[in-house]
Formats: sequence, C-alpha cells, structure tokens
Amino acid sequence: MIINIFALSFIERLESLNNPAQIIISIAIMLFSGFLFTRITKLLRLPNVTAYILAGILIGPFVLNLIPEKVITGTSFLSDIALAFIAFSTGEFFKIDVLKKNGAKVVVITILEAVLASILIFVLSYLILKLSLTFSIILAALASATAPASTMMTIRKTNDKSDFVDTLLQVVALDDIVCLVLYSVAISIANASNASGTFNFLVDILLPLGKTIGSLIVGGLFGLFLKLLMPESRSNDNKLIIGVATLFTFCGLCAIIDTSPLLGCMAMGMVFINIGGNPKFFRQMSYFSPPLLLLFFVRSGANFKLDALFRAEGIGALSVPLFLVGILYFIIRIIGKYGGAYLGSLTVKKDKNVRNYLGLALIPQAGVAIGLAALGARSLGGTMGEDLETIILASSVLYELIGPACAKLSLYLSKSYSSNLEDLTEVAAIDSSGNAKSDVELLIERIDEIKKTQEFREITPEEEAFTEASIENYYNNEVYQRNRKWRNRR
Repeated sequence: MIINIFALSFIERLESLNNPAQIIISIAIMLFSGFLFTRITKLLRLPNVTAYILAGILIGPFVLNLIPEKVITGTSFLSDIALAFIAFSTGEFFKIDVLKKNGAKVVVITILEAVLASILIFVLSYLILKLSLTFSIILAALASATAPASTMMTIRKTNDKSDFVDTLLQVVALDDIVCLVLYSVAISIANASNASGTFNFLVDILLPLGKTIGSLIVGGLFGLFLKLLMPESRSNDNKLIIGVATLFTFCGLCAIIDTSPLLGCMAMGMVFINIGGNPKFFRQMSYFSPPLLLLFFVRSGANFKLDALFRAEGIGALSVPLFLVGILYFIIRIIGKYGGAYLGSLTVKKDKNVRNYLGLALIPQAGVAIGLAALGARSLGGTMGEDLETIILASSVLYELIGPACAKLSLYLSKSYSSNLEDLTEVAAIDSSGNAKSDVELLIERIDEIKKTQEFREITPEEEAFTEASIENYYNNEVYQRNRKWRNRR
C-alpha cells in the first residue's frame, strides 16, 4: 500500500514536469533499474536479458508505474534501432569462405530445426487453437529464432573444438538469418491479409516481397558504401560514428517506404565483412550497443500487458486464455527445435552426440524474437498486436530461466564440457626417465597447466576493441601531440 502511494505520487510529479525532463528521468530510471536487476540475475546465473525484462515489468504500469505511458509509447523506435544492431552483427557470420568450407550440412540442420519449430507452432495456433491466420503466421515465424548467449559464453570458457561445438556455432550463426527471412515473408503475407477484403496477388504479395528484396539489395550497397568510408587511416572513433550513422540512415529509408530493415541490415554486415571489412569494427559496434539494447528490453518489459494473459477474445474463434497459448507455445517450440535438430543431424549423418543433444542448446529465445515481436505488434496493431508481444515476452522469460541450464547440459552430455582435470588438460603420464608419475605429480602438473591458460579476468573482444580505440584516441589527441613537441624541443 505504501509502495503504491509512493509510486502514484512519484508518477504525478514526473508527469507534471516538462517533456525533456520526463524523458531524461525516465531513461535514467530504465538504465538504473536494468543494471540493478542484473546484480540479482548474476547471482542466479541468468542472462542479462531476463533482468532487463523483469526490471521493465517492475517499473511498468502493472507494478510500480514509475514510467509515464507516453514515454513508453514514444520510445517504440527503440525496437528498430535494437534490431538494426542485432541484424548487422548477424551479417558478420555470413562469410562466403566459411560457408563453402562447411558445406550444406549445417544449412540442412539449421533449416530443419528452424522450419519444424515454425510448422508445429502454426499447426498449434491456426489448426488446433483456431487463432487468426495473420496472428498464427507471425507467431510461427518468431518460433524459429534462437538466442543461445549462455551457450556461447560456456563455449568461450571451455575453449572446446569438438564437432558438436563447431556444428552448434555454425547453426547459431545461420539460425537468426533463417528467422529474419521467415519473418519478412510472414509479415508481408500478414500485411497483405489485413490490407483489404479482396486478395490481389500482385499488390498483396509481390509488392511487399519486392520491397523486401529491394531493401536487401540496398542494404548490400550500404555495406559497400560503409567499407569505402573506412580506410585504415581513419580513427576508430570516427569509424564508430560513421557506422551508427549509416545504420540509422538505412533504417530511416526503410521506414519511409514502410518495409522491414532487418534483411537489409544483415546484408550490410554480410557485404562489409566479405569485401575485407575489419572484424574488430563489429566488436566496437557491439560495445556501443548495450545501453540501447538495455533500454529496448526494459521498455519491452514495461510494455508487457499482464492483464492480457487472462484475456481470451480478439485473436481467434475459440475462447482460449492467452496464458494457455503461451504455455503451449513454450512446450511445442521446444519439441520443434529438438526434433528439427535431431532430424537434420540424422539426415546429414552427424554422430550421436550431435544428433541427441544439439536441440537442447537451441532452446533459449530472447533478443531477436522480442524485437521482431515488437515490430509485428506494430504491424498488427490493437489487441492482436498486444497479444503477440505478450506471448513472446512471457515465453522468453521462461526460456531464459531454463535455457542456460539446458545449454550447459547439452555441452556436458555431448562430452564438450567437463569439470574433470583429466578432461581439461593433457600431461604425460611418464617422466623423462621412463618412470610412471605419481597421482600427486600428475595433479600438480595439471594445475600448473591450467594456471598458464587462465587470466585474472577474461577480456572480451568488445573490451579489447574499446581499449584499442581509447589508446588510438589518446595518441591522436591534440594535447598529447603538443606535449610531445614540447618534450622534443627540450
């Protein structure tokens, strides 16, 4: 009761301020709340995305109500920006030489695990639950997305090079690409279905798909333009400014013609990396994006409609509570991901470790799906759009709760991850004299080998790129140059 009175008083005072003050204070609240919740989820070993969503729900209208509704509504553009960064970074993994080296096996596995999940969700929503066609198509496309951040972190720590890990990394790299393609097709069909009562193949299908293909081509040209603007002599600070400006410009052009920028941003990253762009640039962009992604996920949590979970009208012929749709979506998608990964691995004749456990590592779902759900909600509008975003947000929280455990379990069961010293290091069991070493000697040698590979704290690629940029900026600084000339005169 006291908390509600305080929150009510706070929001009244906040709304009484002028617009710039409201926006600035609201953004500060969102940033601080997202950060503070990561302190809790870190103890529970949960991904940061979970913390951001829960923080948004807490400060949103259904709990503390600390953020004015018009600020939440007015920051809907954050989904476009967040997805632009995500899609651009996805393009880094679409290297032609890597795809040629890996062959068609990974492509087969990725398509089967993504498409089977989408097919099962469509059957569930449209044929069984009798939800609307447009809603079912978009929900099915979102089911293909995967966000195995916890898996990637575990892989980096173990530094394993097994066939399971290689396959997983390649599938993860291609998975979001398949999702973006499926979503682009789904949203075109959904928009065509809502456009008019009469169906026109040319206007309702070919025109939206033409816009999507056009954005893909223009995005590739933007990638070429980005590379031309980044000679080696240009400072890292200016490279970052040019990269952000280019992404924003492309997103703005896509908004003008009312098409999704996702595939275009992905094509931009793909062209940039394949024509000789420096991979470190992607790390710098990733270092710039965390505050933006935090704001997006916190805003998504604040926009979460808790009351919609118990609403049954508006999305289909049957009166199905939305929480039941969410639970079924949560279960059926897991079955689709696991079954598709199993069938794909079986088709390309992968060994049983890959075949049996790859699906477990593909369960998490967060960033791309939430961002696409926000765009889909905007396209659908009204109650249907709110319901789509509610289902994805609620299920994403559940996926992020069990996802890290499932990812780590898949690495352990596939024998790609182990806590045994014998599996972590290789030392000779016989000394130089030909005598067998004692257990104590072997233990000491293994510990010494582990120490050689450990640092006090792991430096991420993003931190390394940022440090290099800071050093370069320092040496290019006018004050430093002036001091150096003064020292030379002495």
